[in-house]
Amino acid sequence: MAKEIVDAMAMQRALTRITYEIIEKNKGINNLVIVGIKTRGVFIAERIAQRLQQLENAQIPVAQLDISTYRDDATDRGSKAELDIDIDGKRVILVDDVLYTGRTIRAALDALMDNGRPAVVNLAVLVDRGHRELPIRADFVGKNIPTAAAERINVNVTEIDGVDSVEIR
Repeated sequence: MAKEIVDAMAMQRALTRITYEIIEKNKGINNLVIVGIKTRGVFIAERIAQRLQQLENAQIPVAQLDISTYRDDATDRGSKAELDIDIDGKRVILVDDVLYTGRTIRAALDALMDNGRPAVVNLAVLVDRGHRELPIRADFVGKNIPTAAAERINVNVTEIDGVDSVEIR
């Protein structure tokens, strides 16, 4: 049974807060790029970029990162992930929907490094649910939701699911 813990308005407020924190921490948006981890991280990244454009009147490059071949549980070690933007010397905001064990972020960092050498990488997540297995911490968090290991967090985005919400199961 799913229980909605974040509705569309709360999600919008969380993403707006993350956007302001990104501007503040980076002292503006110069040299900034946003990389969303497929799948839902991409939509969240695009929303943050849109909000940055509204606030700072400048367009921020957004890329999609497929980390499937970088996962430590992947059996197919295919080709490296390709980004369609240059990250060398840039301030990269890596975006995902949920931070859990840290393994997805570790894989994403490996994929980023295969594509260049950023000046800085910051992590933005909509939900941090705890239970880390690796020493990884988000710089920008929309909502901390402590969970039991057996529980699941589902992030729904309008672009895929027809609704914006976060549910716990």
